[in-house]
Amino acid sequence: MHQSELAEAVMDLAELRKVFLAAPFVADLGLELESIGNGECLTTLQIASRHLQQNDLIHAGVQTTMADHTAGAAASTQAPAGSYVVTAEIKVSFLRAAKGERLVCRARVLKPGRQFSFVEAEVSCVSGGNEQLVAKASATMAIVTPAAK
Repeated sequence: MHQSELAEAVMDLAELRKVFLAAPFVADLGLELESIGNGECLTTLQIASRHLQQNDLIHAGVQTTMADHTAGAAASTQAPAGSYVVTAEIKVSFLRAAKGERLVCRARVLKPGRQFSFVEAEVSCVSGGNEQLVAKASATMAIVTPAAK
């Protein structure tokens, strides 16, 4: 989005939430867009039993999906109009077991580009009112411009 488009889009968070949840898997997961701005995005996820693995910990795939989609949303705020963002590469480090009521993910673009943007995302787990960092991701997002028909 260009700066003027971004300013208009940020004002209508309800409309952005619809776009954010256009990915069926993300909508099914229950990921919620809380805020989005120039190169930044904040998401949350209320934990349900379907998000857990066999030891009642939050599944690594849930945390990875959250980091990936949040990072992509952050990168999309700086992509040119008419283009979209896809993941070219992602690395996630799990720092500790995640067990709690809610996940919070904060992503920000460290290096925007015309073809690729480099983004970092941090996933924290909220348990009993305390928030603790549980995973950190580094992602390279490809900026795709559809070919004219």
